[in-house]
Amino acid sequence: MKPIVQISLDLTNIDEALETAALAMRAGVDWLEAGTPLILAEGLHGVRKLREAFPDTPIVADLKTMDGGYLEAEMMARAGATHVVVMARAHEETIKCVVQAGKDHGIKVMGDNLGCPDMVQGARFLEDLGCDFIVHHIGYDERRGIAAQGKRMPSPLDQLKEIVDAVSIPVQAVGGLSLEQAISTPGFGAPLVVLGAPLTIDADAFKTADGDLEASLRKICAAVHAHGDVAIKQK
Repeated sequence: MKPIVQISLDLTNIDEALETAALAMRAGVDWLEAGTPLILAEGLHGVRKLREAFPDTPIVADLKTMDGGYLEAEMMARAGATHVVVMARAHEETIKCVVQAGKDHGIKVMGDNLGCPDMVQGARFLEDLGCDFIVHHIGYDERRGIAAQGKRMPSPLDQLKEIVDAVSIPVQAVGGLSLEQAISTPGFGAPLVVLGAPLTIDADAFKTADGDLEASLRKICAAVHAHGDVAIKQK
């Protein structure tokens, strides 16, 4: 699988999200993500606006679904999303509902293992229930809370190779990665590279980061795409 660069639009204003998305597409980004802050602020309206502006671009709706799975996925599919996110900590019936909605409406399901006591088992659980992708995710609050205690901040890279080896669907790593670490994830066998807070978004203010973001993204996309195909283990 060729590496994919996804930018997470963790913004709370649709106009700024559209501006950021436009420069990201010019820079070579492959997928757009309606981040959770944008979903909360703008909802279906935000996803529809992204679809109108970028009719041929995959759009991930980071719903972090925990219940009401079919309806949430269906609504986002009708608004123009091509991918939705369901949490491993949801009841398995919710995950099954999201997977069924994905089949019925022609969208893909990304299963997020944030908060799982056993992250590897959580990834396997999501694959077994029919998810198309794994999001291996160390949460924002978890990272900051542990760091505030003077302990080492956990990283998705800690178990990324184990996650990749445990499943036969594509994996992405999310949560506190530096630019260099994010770009390195295809080397772990995880072809979906996510750029968002705090890489390209101000993590505290949830607004576009200062500086020449487009030039930075262009270099990042070139580096990721230069990696070449990433092998996905066959089940």
